[in-house]
Amino acid sequence: MLVLDRTFSVAPMMDWTTRDYRALARTLTRRALLYTEMVTTGAILHGRPRERFLGYSDVEHPLALQLGGSDPGELAECAAIAETWGYDEVNLNVGCPSDRVQNNLIGACLMAHPDKVAAAVRAMREAVSIPVTVKCRIGIDAQDEDKDLEHFIATVADAGCQVFILHARKAWLEGLSPKQNRDVPPLNYGRVHRLKANRPELHIGINGGITTLETCREQLDHVDSVMVGREAYQNPWLLAGVDEAFFGAHGPASSRHAAAVAFRPYIARRLEEGAKLNHVTRHLLGLFQGQPGGRRFRRHLSENAHRSGAGLTVFDDALALVPQREAALVD
Repeated sequence: MLVLDRTFSVAPMMDWTTRDYRALARTLTRRALLYTEMVTTGAILHGRPRERFLGYSDVEHPLALQLGGSDPGELAECAAIAETWGYDEVNLNVGCPSDRVQNNLIGACLMAHPDKVAAAVRAMREAVSIPVTVKCRIGIDAQDEDKDLEHFIATVADAGCQVFILHARKAWLEGLSPKQNRDVPPLNYGRVHRLKANRPELHIGINGGITTLETCREQLDHVDSVMVGREAYQNPWLLAGVDEAFFGAHGPASSRHAAAVAFRPYIARRLEEGAKLNHVTRHLLGLFQGQPGGRRFRRHLSENAHRSGAGLTVFDDALALVPQREAALVD
């Protein structure tokens, strides 16, 4: 079985961690583990072309596919497909609080069904040789964050899962929207730390509200890995410090400007494949956050990349609004 260094990873985020964002991330970090958006078993088994849901560029490795589903047979089949497609890990979503996925017994609601999650994990592990992992919350609704979480982890671990990434908040499936569930329930990092202390044989990762590499370092005193979500998307330059901070290696980008230039050939390829410019460049909008010319860069792309026939000239013109010398100096 392939052993991945998952010390630092970027969280799966719907509509955000697309293949285009992940390619951008690779201009900033070679070592961070990247995750796809959640892909449901139904999309993989019945959607066509399958490339739409599973396609990626080789540069994205190490790369994990996050699956949404609850039927063990379907999840096992999808895990096997993921391995055939070359993914390095399959992760089961047990954390999404959306009403839409709840109706299909997907996401955080599965925390109330540890036996079902265990059956799914067991089936997936029997179907593949790549790691099968679980991303979950510390509980849902009125669950006890100690007793119920311990029972969930123990049940799923007994099925062979050795890696759990915990969003350190409860999900309130009744009374809060998915957006509110990202911020309103209080963070409880201590609960995840205690889980690691109680189950040292398991790999325990932490996620939720982490916005700086310094905070990541502090968390690694208590857990095995850190997963960063929205900050890694809205401020992608954060990733430029990951390789040196956690892997002892130089990152690929010397400046934000250099990262944007390195991303240009990828944009050109995607345009040749028929992608729309704004679908690719929307992931770049936060790259020059707070930098000279950053606002003009963002505005130019926002106002022009969606236009019919928009191509590389729009990107080049936007990048020209960022003073290259200043961009390098402030980094």
